[in-house]
Amino acid sequence: TVFTRIGTVRQYELLPFWSWREVICNHDRELLKENLLNFILLLPAGILLPLIANHKIKWYQALLIGILMSATIELSQLIFMRGLFEWDDMIHNGLGYMAGCLFTNFFVKSRVKH
Repeated sequence: TVFTRIGTVRQYELLPFWSWREVICNHDRELLKENLLNFILLLPAGILLPLIANHKIKWYQALLIGILMSATIELSQLIFMRGLFEWDDMIHNGLGYMAGCLFTNFFVKSRVKH
C-alpha cells in the first residue's frame, strides 16, 4: 500500500467519514468498494491475533491495535507521498481488525481461553 505506488504530491483528507458522505449523497460505488476493501485489509490479521496470543482479545483492544497498524500505513503514505492519508482508512482498517478478532473469539472458544 506504500512502496508499490508512484510518488506524487503529499495528499490528505482530514474530514472523518467524508467517504461515507460521498457514498450516501453521490452514490459513489467505487468509494463504497474502497471502504469495504479497507475493512477487509486487516481482517485476516485480526483473525490471527487471538490464535497467536492464545487468549481472547477485547473488542476495544483489537480496535486500538488495528487503528495503530493502519496509522503506520497512513503515515508512511503521507511521509513518502505515496497515497492519500485519511482518517476513514484508519477507521475501516481498525473495524476490520476488530471484526477479525471477534470472529476468532466467538468461533474458537475451545482452543482460545479467556
